[in-house]
Amino acid sequence: MRVLQIMSGAKVGGAERFFVDLTSALHRAGLEQQVVIRRNEARAEGLRQAGLAPVELSFGRFFDFATRRELKRCIESFRPDIVQTWMSRASAACPTGAFIHVGWLGGYYDIKHFKNCDELIGVTQDLVAYVVKKGWPPQKTHYLPTLASDAPQLPLHRADFDTPENVPLILALGRLHEEKGFDVLLKALVAAPSAYLWLAGAGPFENRLRALTKQLGLESRVRFLGWRDDRAAMYASCDMCVMPSRAEPFGTVMIETWAYRRPIIAAAAIGPRALIKNEENGLLVPIDDVAALATAIRRLIEQPGLARKLAEAGRAAYEADYVEAKIVKSYLTFYRSLVEARAGHIPSA
Repeated sequence: MRVLQIMSGAKVGGAERFFVDLTSALHRAGLEQQVVIRRNEARAEGLRQAGLAPVELSFGRFFDFATRRELKRCIESFRPDIVQTWMSRASAACPTGAFIHVGWLGGYYDIKHFKNCDELIGVTQDLVAYVVKKGWPPQKTHYLPTLASDAPQLPLHRADFDTPENVPLILALGRLHEEKGFDVLLKALVAAPSAYLWLAGAGPFENRLRALTKQLGLESRVRFLGWRDDRAAMYASCDMCVMPSRAEPFGTVMIETWAYRRPIIAAAAIGPRALIKNEENGLLVPIDDVAALATAIRRLIEQPGLARKLAEAGRAAYEADYVEAKIVKSYLTFYRSLVEARAGHIPSA
């Protein structure tokens, strides 16, 4: 069974990170794959380190005929049984052929970009419901969640980031975009004066967040780490993780936080609301509610027993549903079922 994986994503992002994690895990499991990505040296290097040999294309807009030609050549050369296209641009750019075309949705994308797909994957049950509501056949719509690694790393040295050893440390990760709600977190930090914040990410909102940090007088307690790939080390270094997103279809950060036994606070966007049991494996707060977020942060600082309880329950949720072995098995079973179903409809010679 051969699978061609095509990702035309942003320079950084959670979906792009999951693409690398999943294709690497599938490679370790023995699946024969070819991966095609939008030109990105860091992503390509991560794939090469996992033993894959990525093809890098430009994936430009309307008149990028070269990418379509190269995709066709890749398909003719590799002869995949399945082509999985990640998100909108890759799905729209993929040529038709004698393969099963699977589209992957990590958000509420315009379904018109997936019109040439045979099957669709939604990363949450709500995304599956969204696709079906848009007219996609239920029997061709599938729920397959993300995975999170729990490979250990040593904590980072706080001194390297001008952070005292004995202070509560909050970690927030993600693309620096308005929908991620990091401005709400900064405002909440004012009312949690003992805590420091490591903000790991990059994006168009960075200058505004830096300006807000200065305006709120938080420069002594906030560290902008940029986009980093040593996620395990960052989780090992922090005391809690906060995900204040205004919009979050899923939230891989949440699963990773559970994997590394750290308590999480999340704004009640669709993804976190579907998975977090408030007061059991995390704390949910209303979206854009600065006061509620500040209160939740102070609770975890002042009630270490609560923080430990949430962390352990989160780890249990991770082990039940999101460990690498389980997600890899789900994908391999899904791929195999598609190939077998297609073979069953081919008339015998």
